[in-house]
Amino acid sequence: MNGLKNYCTHIIAFSLFFLTLLCGLILYNPATFHPVFPYTRNVNSTSQQDELELALAEASTENRTVIIAMVNKAYVEGDDKSMLDLFLNGFWFGENTRDLVNHLLLVNVDQASYERCKFLRLHCYKLETDGVEFDREEVYMSNEFIKMMWRRTFFLGEVLVRGYNFIFTDTDVLWLRNPFQRLSFNENIDLQISTDSFNGDQWSQRNPINTGFYMVRSNKKTIKLFDLWYSRKEESIGQKEQDVLDGMLHGEVLKNLDMRVRFLNTLYFSGFCQDSKDIRAVTTVHANCCRTISAKVADLSAVIDTWKRFKRSAANETFTFGDLSHAACAHSWGK
Repeated sequence: MNGLKNYCTHIIAFSLFFLTLLCGLILYNPATFHPVFPYTRNVNSTSQQDELELALAEASTENRTVIIAMVNKAYVEGDDKSMLDLFLNGFWFGENTRDLVNHLLLVNVDQASYERCKFLRLHCYKLETDGVEFDREEVYMSNEFIKMMWRRTFFLGEVLVRGYNFIFTDTDVLWLRNPFQRLSFNENIDLQISTDSFNGDQWSQRNPINTGFYMVRSNKKTIKLFDLWYSRKEESIGQKEQDVLDGMLHGEVLKNLDMRVRFLNTLYFSGFCQDSKDIRAVTTVHANCCRTISAKVADLSAVIDTWKRFKRSAANETFTFGDLSHAACAHSWGK
């Protein structure tokens, strides 16, 4: 009798186990099943967002605006100080500029500059270019310099496509005051761009542009502009990208795209081509009209020294960047 009882107990237990297993197999859906203690693989976050999107999102302001600069090994290394060091010094010594570094995305075109960027704990993005390594100083208007400028244009167009506004700045531009206070946030203005010399009219297409500093609003018009700009690369042999854009802005492109472009006054957005006459108004200083990195570093260092003396001076003392001769840059054209 006990044997029969044990046998029945085993049969019932086995049946219950089988039914439980069967229900589990029926209800289990691999797509939605989540164990209580799941095994988590170390999955790269770029499976959901690529590295560029992550970098832009981290550096962006609330209104999706990013400050972008591009560097290579030659810009992060130097015997005494590098161009990147000097660029960052501008934010440190400038007025209301230190926090802007939080929105700076440094685009690195080689491994050395990327490692330096990461060491400085900046927002960094390594731009890969198949078959090309821009790891040395590309002298103004050399073939490699022109290639690097066109690669930059293509990259910035991609930023616009992703819906980010940006200020692009060369690293030979010192930010001595917050430029957002001089730039317009009027949504009807698509592009605001610096000039080598200013003719007095901020809407005049006769102003010669400089692509070392400009602000672009992401919209259909500016995306189309960058597409058209880059598409002219192959038919513009020997021209840098700035020359091509300058020709486009002076032609029918603005009218055809219904774009509004504001040309920035050198009183505020100064450069070595045309110095600001008022140090109390100047916002940025660009080492344009200069050929080599070493010359730029030398003459921008003199600008920083003048700026620091001005900040320490009495209110009635007169200072001007126009007194600087930019001697190193002047001599760089003979090299």
